[in-house]
Amino acid sequence: MVDTVEQLRQLGFGEYEARAYVALLQRSPMSGYELAKVSGLPRANVYAVLQKLEERSAVVLVDTPEGTRYAPVPAQELVERLQHNFEQRLETARRGLDELVGPAPYDTVLNARGYAVLLDHARTLIGAAQQRLLLALSQPESQALAATISAADARGVRVVTLCMAGCQNECGTCRGDVHRYRLAPEQATRWLVVVSDESEVLAGEIGLAGEAHVVRTRQRLLVDLSVGYIRHSIALAALLNDAGGRLIAGLKPETRAVLATRGPGGQQGDWLETMTRLLDKSEQKQ
Repeated sequence: MVDTVEQLRQLGFGEYEARAYVALLQRSPMSGYELAKVSGLPRANVYAVLQKLEERSAVVLVDTPEGTRYAPVPAQELVERLQHNFEQRLETARRGLDELVGPAPYDTVLNARGYAVLLDHARTLIGAAQQRLLLALSQPESQALAATISAADARGVRVVTLCMAGCQNECGTCRGDVHRYRLAPEQATRWLVVVSDESEVLAGEIGLAGEAHVVRTRQRLLVDLSVGYIRHSIALAALLNDAGGRLIAGLKPETRAVLATRGPGGQQGDWLETMTRLLDKSEQKQ
């Protein structure tokens, strides 16, 4: 009962109101005196509490041979009414806030921290997508966002997913046009990148302990960089996967010299050979 009372309080009920409604669900109909006795409410307050519940349409009066009694509105009916009222108030607040907010003088960059915050922002962007959705992620985030991504796919959004870990097996959570390529050496962090309709980007870096750094923006430069990163990564990985050996053999010496000092992540080493090894591991996993 304690949990149910607290949940009702979070929905706007006073403590006495919540206790009275729960007691009526368990036994009804009851008079005010009986309700006070069963629920432990002060007798001096019980009829004021019942009046508030009537105003909420949470209880109804029942005529019995013993006199007027009170019964609860069925829980499902009450929940549906609360949901409807909340949605109406939320829509009214949204319209009011929209009227207050003027056009932004520039596209801001939101910075935040926290894994739950990262996932909340990701769900918002994915849920807002109408036409195209670009994703670069790993399995933990793919699983956490699976329902939201599936909903976008179901409503006709074109989803392109880059699995950055090159998963060994299909995990069942990725959607759309899925590309499984491991594009970076093992590292202490992983990335989540979401681009919604090529108009807004969310980028997150997740540490081993689950901490996350979050960036979200509509700045055109950062959106275009993120779109290019995902698309070019997929294209480059596909090209190297298919023609890596032939491609290396056909390179000019000066090109090889440039690639020899451009290892992934700014490391020294042959970029092309490093990428080929990583993609070979992805292929072996699959």
